[in-house]
Amino acid sequence: MIDHAANETPGAKYAGVTVVDSRAKVATAASTHQYPALLDAIQERHQQGPCLSAAWHGQTVRVDDLAAEQRWPLYRRDALSCTPIKSSLSFQLFSSTHTAGALNVYADKPNAFGDDAEHIGYVLATQAALVWDRARREEDFSVALDNRDVIGQAKGMIMARFNIGPVEAFELLKRISQNSNTKLVQVARQMISARDLP
Repeated sequence: MIDHAANETPGAKYAGVTVVDSRAKVATAASTHQYPALLDAIQERHQQGPCLSAAWHGQTVRVDDLAAEQRWPLYRRDALSCTPIKSSLSFQLFSSTHTAGALNVYADKPNAFGDDAEHIGYVLATQAALVWDRARREEDFSVALDNRDVIGQAKGMIMARFNIGPVEAFELLKRISQNSNTKLVQVARQMISARDLP
């Protein structure tokens, strides 16, 4: 996906996916070169830059000439001193209350991106957002299934130990969780790993 963005967006030489969380932690989820990750580190350090603006504000952010850019002075200074990047395009991939992401393409020369690059980049970002969303949902589903299995095992241990039904076992597990102020799945994991019931 990321290679495709670098190869198919007119003027692009590099590409990267920036992910930022609600604590302002910035990560590079994927990149075609070290430069996107370096630029993400600069954005995290200064809490400013085109990728962050695109990720959080849902807009396409185009930088025609980084040397003349006025929007992010600290980012501009460090990006110019540490990389050959002169222009970029950033597109929001997703945004939630906890995380946001952007697809970014970069070039070594100024004014590398025209309207055609914006249109193609937008289409690629839309496709990437769909892939990202599907992967996230599959991961969430997988975690939910794993948690359900763990809780089921702990519930079975309680049923066998106390000779009670599944509803009563689940209620007992919930009560232990509430009394210890620990998530239900964590209580179940502890119970299974200790092979001992409280």
